[in-house]
Amino acid sequence: MKVVLSGYYGFHNVGDEAILQAIIHALRQEKKDIEIIVLSNDPEYTKKTYGVDAVNRWKLGEVFRAIAGSDGVISGGGSLLQDKTGLKSVPYYTGIMMIAYTLRKPFYIYAQGIGPLEQRVSQILVKYALSKADYISVRDKESAQLLQTLGIQGNIDLVPDPVMGMKYDPSLNRSWLEKTGLSNEPFITVALRDWPSAGFPVCKGKVVEALDRFVSDGEYRVVFLPMHGEHDDVFSREIVDAMKNSSRVHIFPYNASIEEKISIIGASSLLFGMRLHALIFAAVAHTPMVGLSYDPKIDAFIEQVGQPLIGHVDEDWTSEQLYLLISNQLKDYENQVKLLKEKANPLQQKANETAQKVVGLLEMEIK
Repeated sequence: MKVVLSGYYGFHNVGDEAILQAIIHALRQEKKDIEIIVLSNDPEYTKKTYGVDAVNRWKLGEVFRAIAGSDGVISGGGSLLQDKTGLKSVPYYTGIMMIAYTLRKPFYIYAQGIGPLEQRVSQILVKYALSKADYISVRDKESAQLLQTLGIQGNIDLVPDPVMGMKYDPSLNRSWLEKTGLSNEPFITVALRDWPSAGFPVCKGKVVEALDRFVSDGEYRVVFLPMHGEHDDVFSREIVDAMKNSSRVHIFPYNASIEEKISIIGASSLLFGMRLHALIFAAVAHTPMVGLSYDPKIDAFIEQVGQPLIGHVDEDWTSEQLYLLISNQLKDYENQVKLLKEKANPLQQKANETAQKVVGLLEMEIK
């Protein structure tokens, strides 16, 4: 069995690389001898990192040959079908689906988050492409509702994000924690990203004020966790530079492995984040969290795991409210861990079932 994986892979974004790693692991668990070809922005990195074949996602000839030689295409996971961050994503990913359809290869929508789809052309492309899909699964009810609103008929499975199936190893960061003096001190992990909205500079100032208060209180240190390589590393340093007291603030290495980033979140007392997969890592490690939303996918996941959200980056909340919300989570730590386990454990157990379903459908096609 040979499959092609299409997604936002090879861009060195930890969240999307975690999705890829999780899907590969789940597929191999289900069928050990499965052959996987990834459409990647950095094929050599993808081959070396995951032990799969990979082709350049931008070279149409290579993509066409890979799909033609496969038994089917898996599209996902992540937020591929949305036009919030640009108008190219929807045409690209539906285009891959249409290549598969033209070549009479089945294609499967794997645990995707759909939308926002603000442009009429995006809605038309998604409706047409997904009406040809052999299987559709989405990671939140809002995505399912959006597809139903567009007129997608048939069954749409609601499944966990693939990353919920990853494991937490608490031993991975002992040397870094000891080197920074954090092995015996409580700390808050912070995973932020820059965002091009009118209200974001004000939001950033409120975050700086709240974090400064925690550092000044002296009970917790702060560790910034860059999730998207150097981009988030640069932004994290901007936040640190804006703080009045950065003596008890650290920045975790942006090029650390996915497992190490899960581990550092697991070692912390709380995660404050706006990166979806940092929040998912916290759920995997059963670390209480507070979310900051810039996209409906954040709201959907926070609701799924029963954790609080301060609001949207452009909403009118205060640094005082953020400080108190994080403080209350920390004070209620034991109860929050218990609640998080109750919410997250079923998702963790179900995370690999999507691979089971897709492999089963592929086997039926091959027969």
